[in-house]
Amino acid sequence: MINRRTFIATSGIAILTAPLAAEAQQPGKVPRIGYLGLNRAAYPDLVEAFLQGLRDLGYVEGRNVVIEYRDAEGKSERLPALAAELVALKVVIVAPSSAPALAAKQATRTLPIVFFSVSDPVSSGLVTSLGRPGGNVTGLSDLTEELVGKCLEHLKQAVPGVSRVAVLWQPGAFGERTEKDMLKAAEVAARTLGVRPQFVEARGPDDFDRAFSDMTSARAGALTVLPTAMFFNERRRLVDLAAKNRLPTVFPFRESVDAGGLMAYGPNVADLFRRAATYVDKILKGAKPGDLPVEQPTKFELVINLKTAKALGLTIPQSLLLQADHVIQ
Repeated sequence: MINRRTFIATSGIAILTAPLAAEAQQPGKVPRIGYLGLNRAAYPDLVEAFLQGLRDLGYVEGRNVVIEYRDAEGKSERLPALAAELVALKVVIVAPSSAPALAAKQATRTLPIVFFSVSDPVSSGLVTSLGRPGGNVTGLSDLTEELVGKCLEHLKQAVPGVSRVAVLWQPGAFGERTEKDMLKAAEVAARTLGVRPQFVEARGPDDFDRAFSDMTSARAGALTVLPTAMFFNERRRLVDLAAKNRLPTVFPFRESVDAGGLMAYGPNVADLFRRAATYVDKILKGAKPGDLPVEQPTKFELVINLKTAKALGLTIPQSLLLQADHVIQ
């Protein structure tokens, strides 16, 4: 049940948001989008997927839509100031991950905000619920409860003799409840598969060398990396460290396998970026963000790099190869 104060507050936000979206659609006025990124250079293909999504809907950058780019270049402390710049321009703000989306929300309670790939939009405070986001923020989530267990299952198939698996995670990347659920899911899946989990923390890239040292000291035979934006942005370094330490690794994003990782199972992130364009389109046509449900992934993919498997001395079972959506030779 919603109380009167909450109803008035959320109604007020919706009333303020609608004219801002409609303003961009006035005759003769070119709609404007503000792209707030943490490190756009780390995922140019995904940015292009979003632009393709816009083109599919008839929006061509430089012709009938203006996109204002603001990028923190990996320095999250710059995001609030960059968000404020976009707010001053009165644009529809798009944010690919949690940190930019939160910075945007802190900067405005009225301008529409669309996030592309956020693991925990409810616990992080971006939306009230997935079905009814409320306020001025909506978008797409990239996390499902089954993801962690499926990653471990595929890793066990690839390395059937493994007895100890390291689980690399980033404290504080999710809300407390989601974090506990994810770690619990990893523990349950590991026990079910007959392996011992070794939970290894990395709050930032400076922790990576120590984390891998801990894994090798404990004689971990394989590694699974939990999904966070930081791990995605640092995927090349993680791939290099996994290779250096000869650790068969399953990642949550296929981009890590494209960078040389062994295997990945998770949502198709490029698809999420493309689908984000539909939210922008609806908002530009007058829809309220709070009325647009947060969508979860619909496309998952298993990707295996046979070149990396060979370098690790692994023979990937045919049964696993048959499950793969993409096999890199």
